[in-house]
Amino acid sequence: MDSYNYLKDEILKVNQDILALISKAKSMPGMAESSFNDWEKTCRGLPIQISEDIIRVAVVGPIKSGKSTFLNSMLKGDYLKRGAGVVTSIVTRVRSGDRLRANLFFKSWDEVNLEMEQALVLFPSQGWRKNNMKFDIRHEDERRHIQTALKSLSSEQLISQDTRNRNNVLLTSYIKGFDSVYDIISSDDTTRHYEENTFAEHKRFVGNEELAVYLKDVQLEIPSEGLDGNIEIADCQGSDSSNPMHLAMIQDYLLLTHLIVYVVSSRTGLRQADIRFLSIIKKMGILDNILFVINCDFSEHESMEELQALVSKVQEELALIKPEPDVYTFSALFNLFSSPLISLSEKDQLRMLQWKTEEELTDFSVSETERFETTFDLKLSSKRDAILLKNHLERLNVILSGIENWIGINQDILARDSQSAQELLHKLNNHQERVDQMKTVLKTTITGAVTKIKKKLSADVNRFFDVHSGDIIQNIFEFIKNYKGLTKSVKGKADLTGVSRTMYLGYQDFKQSLDKFITEDINPEVIRFVKLQEKEIGKYFGMIIKPYSAMLIDTYDEYIRLMKKLGVSLNTEGQPAIGLPDMETQMQQTGLNPPKLVTTMHYSAKIKTAAILRLGVYSLQRNLKKLLKKPASKRAEVVRQALSGGIQQMKRETLKSVVEQLKDYRENLKFAFLLKLVENSAENLSDLMLDRFQLFFTDLAAVADRLDSTKADKQRTSQILKEMDHRTAEVKGSIGHLRRRIAQTD
Repeated sequence: MDSYNYLKDEILKVNQDILALISKAKSMPGMAESSFNDWEKTCRGLPIQISEDIIRVAVVGPIKSGKSTFLNSMLKGDYLKRGAGVVTSIVTRVRSGDRLRANLFFKSWDEVNLEMEQALVLFPSQGWRKNNMKFDIRHEDERRHIQTALKSLSSEQLISQDTRNRNNVLLTSYIKGFDSVYDIISSDDTTRHYEENTFAEHKRFVGNEELAVYLKDVQLEIPSEGLDGNIEIADCQGSDSSNPMHLAMIQDYLLLTHLIVYVVSSRTGLRQADIRFLSIIKKMGILDNILFVINCDFSEHESMEELQALVSKVQEELALIKPEPDVYTFSALFNLFSSPLISLSEKDQLRMLQWKTEEELTDFSVSETERFETTFDLKLSSKRDAILLKNHLERLNVILSGIENWIGINQDILARDSQSAQELLHKLNNHQERVDQMKTVLKTTITGAVTKIKKKLSADVNRFFDVHSGDIIQNIFEFIKNYKGLTKSVKGKADLTGVSRTMYLGYQDFKQSLDKFITEDINPEVIRFVKLQEKEIGKYFGMIIKPYSAMLIDTYDEYIRLMKKLGVSLNTEGQPAIGLPDMETQMQQTGLNPPKLVTTMHYSAKIKTAAILRLGVYSLQRNLKKLLKKPASKRAEVVRQALSGGIQQMKRETLKSVVEQLKDYRENLKFAFLLKLVENSAENLSDLMLDRFQLFFTDLAAVADRLDSTKADKQRTSQILKEMDHRTAEVKGSIGHLRRRIAQTD
């Protein structure tokens, strides 16, 4: 069993032991049910928190760099589709599981229809729809009309910026895949599970663009030695995809990741697309925790010297973006074929025999693989054990210390005579009153702090996205205003069809360029801003904690001295310092995530209507001038005026759409994420403080009742306390052992 799972299981055992102690305490005669409720609540919630402590690793890189092969080699089996289509817009998430299981999450019919509606805006083919009803792919006539319209498009209309026009690809894929998914898709979100013998079925969906287009998420569960518990590794879409939305999906996942593995093919080395994407990651502020893998293709390299020259060149280029990059060079395919779980074809067996004769290359690859795995495990192990588990263990230690002190006080009181016991109860009561006053002050402070930081966050977010002064909106405005690609000349006949075709071509290039600009220039700035706000929240609560943590420690020391003076011996190891988990941990435990960056730009058909309307108006004016014997503009000039007006309308509609979507994002960022993160941080802080304030708490009324109880009840209570004391010492020893184990991996 790996270190993380061992520590997690042992902490859960400690948690169960403490719950058993609390249950035993509640069984004592006269014990009020509410005495241990706060500690019990903490212990009951801990298993859920630990299960949600997920470390996420993103495997990224350009198309065909070997990302899926690399991930398969780590999993020791051929689980992910290799050589998947370049248009697949899916991030495939992989977690450890008891058995093979593929979970495919499908879009609803409404989501499919909305995407297709957007792809049909400015569609150049005329008269392909016979009605103006809302589009629905489930209607056979709609599908047939789209197929006919798509076939009528010219090669120029099928290509955008030297790649297949993605709107046409989207429409074609939806139509071709319809029959295969009709029985799966519904009006609501649908999830399909493929287990064990049917597991490979998921590859049919992920690797086929006609089916992948209907997916919105894929999660695989794999029982592999190469995948530890609580780790999620994602095989991300190629970073050089021609679809900017694919990059936005990767950015959304990168927002949640703790480690990035960037894969570069040795066939191509570092390309311009790599430099651009790595620059985006750097701008996002998440380049620090990244490992680089040069996926070596043995057949591409004549000698070891040639490969090392390539590696040196890649390292030098990477150093321009990230100083002293961690670079590892090995063959993912060789590692995969070396797994005993793989059944090789005759062709692949011959490849392996050939590779094994090139000992210098294969030995180097094996050595580099071991070096990578050591670094990979260390980065994840130290982070998991030290950050995720240490906080849980220390919280349990505080609770155990409180129980231990409670046992000591009750044992001491029961051993005293009535007068001495009453004196002790009186002094305890005075001390608890002072602690209650401090709790009230601290609660008021937190409430005031929450109001203050919410106000500041709201102001910062509004300022960042401000339409008039915010850099984000202004940059988008400048891009739209200065974009020149829309000014295309009409090819062919200068009529309604010609104008429609020209508008469509210009619109496709414009939309593709704008989406690219937003994902490459705007999104990274938004991510950096969000990360900054997360840090500000953590920093703010850290400032609140600091003085009160010191005050709490002073109060605790005073409490220990008082007890010692009264002859009560207490545990002095559980110093009640307060420390909030980092923001990443809190976000995981609460399920809070920033709003997704992936948004489809919703353009209105008014863009097309405006151009055609202007064409009609200008044509009418031209005809009137003819009738009145006045000089009439040439037909080409009328078309030019219509196009010019349509272009300006397109830009206005686009800017309006962008502003509206950023406004929605702004409000979601504030109310659904940042302000909730503040509230959860405040609640978390209150819970942590309650755990520590419980150290001073003893149900004095229950103790007084026990003083008046019968001799038999006192004996029974003393026996329970003695058993609890013995068990507490054993649990304390377990916590000490786990502390040392975590310290070794920190």
